[in-house]
Order: sequence, then C-alpha cells, then structure tokens
Amino acid sequence: MQINDYIVETPEQIELAYDVAGIGSRFLAAIIDSTLIILAEVALFLAIAQVASILQFADSVWLAIRATLGFVIVWGYYIAFELTWNGQSPGKRLIGLRVVTEGGRPITVLGSIIRNLIRIIDFLPLFYGIGVIAMFIDGRARRLGDLAASTLVVRERTDVTLESLVAGVAPNLPLLSGDTADRIDVSLLTPDDYVLLCDFLDQRRDLAPPVRRQLAMQLGEGLQARLDLPPDDPERLVERVVHAYWRQRRPEERQ
Repeated sequence: MQINDYIVETPEQIELAYDVAGIGSRFLAAIIDSTLIILAEVALFLAIAQVASILQFADSVWLAIRATLGFVIVWGYYIAFELTWNGQSPGKRLIGLRVVTEGGRPITVLGSIIRNLIRIIDFLPLFYGIGVIAMFIDGRARRLGDLAASTLVVRERTDVTLESLVAGVAPNLPLLSGDTADRIDVSLLTPDDYVLLCDFLDQRRDLAPPVRRQLAMQLGEGLQARLDLPPDDPERLVERVVHAYWRQRRPEERQ
C-alpha cells in the first residue's frame, strides 16, 4: 500500500483504496480551471460592457455588476461541474482527479457548496496561499474547504466506464442460453445497478464466504423484486442479469 493511499471500509467489510491527489496535481488542475474561469469572465464582461455603454450605466452600477458576476462565475463554475461531472471540474478531469466524500461516496450538493464557499479563504492572500499551507499540514492534502465539507481529492486509477466493467466480467461467466438472457428486461436497471453487479462479480472470490453469501443474497433479492424474476441461486441470478445486459445492450458482441 502506498503512503498516500486512503482506505475506506464499506458496511460489507470491503476495503476500497483511493490514491490521494498531491499538491502538484491539484495545482495543475487549479491552473486549468482558473484559466477557463478568466476566459469566461473576460468574455462576459466584454459583452456586459457593450450593454452598459448602450444603457449608460453609472460606474457604481457597472462595478457592482462585475463584482457580483465575478463571484457567481467562480463559485458556480466549480459547483456546477462537480455536481454534473461527479466531482470533477474540467481541470480535474484533464489531470485525472475527482472530489469524493471521506466515506468514498460521490460529493453531495451541500458538500460542494461548503467546499467552494470556503475556497475564497483558501485563495488568500494570493492563488491558494492559505489552501496550500493547509494541504502541507494535513496528511491527506486537504485544503480548508475539504476539511469543512469532509471531502478529499483522489486520483482516478483507471478510466472506468460501465461498458468496460461489464466487458471485463461477462466473458469469464458461465455461458448461458440466449433464451435465458433475453427474457430479462434490463431496461429497468440504472447504470449504478450495473456497476454494483459487476463490482460484486469481480470481487466475490476475494470476499469471506459469509460476506459473499450475504451480498449475493441482498443483490439477488433486489433483482427479483425489481425485475419480477423467479427465485434462483443469488450469484447465478446476478450472472444472468449481467449476461442479459451484454446481449441486449451490446448486440455487436454476439457475433
């Protein structure tokens, strides 16, 4: 285990390891984001200046508008991207970073608001001066906003997609007949459901038998209730649903 690994133990006693992002990578992401914010502000201010000249705004009104919009852009930029891109801003996505909660879960609306409001303090006196000091002191390289919101920034170890997860699992499962897979309507499941099923199939051999049986039973009961499936061995039921997704959502793979 690396020194900068952050270990989270789930209620099912499964350990998830996160590679905590260092100051250097976060600084690069901040430069990218700051550049994009400046470009957005310049473009917007130029447009508003044209309107102000036409409407003949007073200098005090123009300054108030600039200050308000500047705050909204900086604050709203990070919150909007973190919530729509699952904890990533454009800079973090390019560098391969993501904001998560200390429990390893996706960042919440409240968490994003808190960490980004306090960004104003972290930025002082110049370009994250206080924030950098806090990251040096904290063992997980968290700035004040992260400490207040109970979040941290981690590296993405692999570029994981739903398709790649299922592609890695399905070929290793027992072959099932086409009728068995095609009778299951997988459209009722969400992408998060697929990720959870694939994660279980990938890690089941490393789980303690009691934990493996309990997880399989919980997943099987949930699938039976949601998809209206007849009773079956829980693990086999999970395998059938994954195969059904493979056959129905990836028809090109059946050639």
